[in-house]
Amino acid sequence: MSDTIFALSSGRPPAAIAVVRVSGPAACGAAQALAGRCPPPRHASLRTLRDAAGAALDRALVIYFPGPATATGEDLVELHCHGGRAVVAAVERALAAVPGLRHARPGEFTRRALENGRIDLAQAQGLADLLEAETEAQHRTALAAAEGAVGRAVGGWLDRLSAIAAQVEAQLDFADEADVEDAGGYDPAPAIAALLAEWRATLAAPSVERLRDGVRVVIAGPPNAGKSSLFNALADRDAAIVTPIAGTTRDVLEAAVMRDGIPYRLTDTAGLAEATDDEVERIGIDRAATAMAGADILLWMGAPVEAPAGAVILAGKADLPGADHTGADLAVSARLPHTIAALWALLADRAGAMLTIDGDMALRQTQRDRLAEAAAALDLARRTTDLLIVAEQLRVATRPLAALLGKDATEAMLDALFGRFCLGK
Repeated sequence: MSDTIFALSSGRPPAAIAVVRVSGPAACGAAQALAGRCPPPRHASLRTLRDAAGAALDRALVIYFPGPATATGEDLVELHCHGGRAVVAAVERALAAVPGLRHARPGEFTRRALENGRIDLAQAQGLADLLEAETEAQHRTALAAAEGAVGRAVGGWLDRLSAIAAQVEAQLDFADEADVEDAGGYDPAPAIAALLAEWRATLAAPSVERLRDGVRVVIAGPPNAGKSSLFNALADRDAAIVTPIAGTTRDVLEAAVMRDGIPYRLTDTAGLAEATDDEVERIGIDRAATAMAGADILLWMGAPVEAPAGAVILAGKADLPGADHTGADLAVSARLPHTIAALWALLADRAGAMLTIDGDMALRQTQRDRLAEAAAALDLARRTTDLLIVAEQLRVATRPLAALLGKDATEAMLDALFGRFCLGK
């Protein structure tokens, strides 16, 4: 029998309302200890909460949810109290004094929901992402995952895998049986190819981490090109030291910026001098090269002929008389707000394309790694006509998919297979 746990489930006080949640076999007993008796299931009852000595703590709504049809799969009680710090502290002290109750560990309510089958692993991860969501895209995809979008997709993929596997096994084991329809003529290749294409499309979409961390925008070019001035203008603060002296920036500087709902990580880099005897400057140049290699969008502020492939070529210091804009995609100056606005428009256009999601489903990197494992196995199955190899690779593909839901591969495959039988079978 599991412990009965309690914790504040709403935001930190002070607040108008505080919800203290109790979960476990002694939840109803905890309600009786504080409120006199456990209310009828799923009915909000106004009660006076008292400690063991009988002292009044608060007037609160008490709601009892009998398991297993609860958020955690256990008996659950919610105490809707006033949200003052003293009230919450007093209620938690009173609960801690009830025999068999203890304070919940971080994430323990969600863990119990997972262990009791109320949610799958993907939903638990979606809930974690929902708590950290800062943009509309993060909120939308995290909410979809928390409500089971990832689990439903993976469950559908497992269903399709089991259907293909059943046909392949039938062809291998029962090809001579007259009552197996088309046992000798099944070709798994089209179904495998269709499933593989769907997985590859999912892997091509932005990850949860990309939606959270944003688009990496790196500003690079030779010394004294105006990189740090542009960096400050985009960050809207004096994040980098700016002087007329070439080589002022020696290291990589970063700033996180949220603009029109899109997160960006701006990076200023050291000037790319052709040669230097300064060891510190050389380290800065090496770090600049590393940052450039990891850029989603590279803003190049040097000669167009020297621009790396795919870079946005900027002509800096556009406010100076006689500035040369030849070959540049955009002329910018930290002193000309309209040029900064034009650059933001360009960045938003490119970032929007990078963060576009077909639907609301996005995967974490660990989930993407699992799906990539399954895709690699399915690709091997697609490339052979040997049904023994096909059957084995289908089993291999099932394991990482099942792991996405926190399930055993064999259990997941059997669930998918037998779930297709009629009710009386």
